Amino acid sequence: MPLPYQDAKAGTRAFDDIQKTLDHFGCDRFGSMQDKGRQETIVQFSYQGRDVLMKVSWGGYASLWLKENPWSSRRQLDKDGWNKKAMDVAQGAVCSLLRDWIKAQVTAVACGVRTFEEAFMPDLMLPNGQRLIEVVHNQKMLERKP
Repeated sequence: MPLPYQDAKAGTRAFDDIQKTLDHFGCDRFGSMQDKGRQETIVQFSYQGRDVLMKVSWGGYASLWLKENPWSSRRQLDKDGWNKKAMDVAQGAVCSLLRDWIKAQVTAVACGVRTFEEAFMPDLMLPNGQRLIEVVHNQKMLERKP
């Protein structure tokens, strides 16, 4: 079975779709960027005074894609070229994944199935600039006890 979104070609169109969705929902700020060093796509927006910062790793997706599509000498690309292809596939996949994820969460909020805080809790920005999930991880709140 192919990886979800591996054939996605939306790229910047996905960001346009995200912005339209957030505009329609009533968000008053929106921005996106690619952090190549960290291999992340970042989307930030604000809704009724709540700031959200979503980070999605395309490095992780690329690793999974390479596991499912390992390089071999029979490929038309050399190993470096194959790794670059994995990153390109991952960047496209993550853009489309973010578009669908945000649309699903916003729809859940608009339909009253979830509150905004429930839908975006991990990525809510605190007054100190940290995301809520970072605080949870730093304080080891989710560690399992033996």
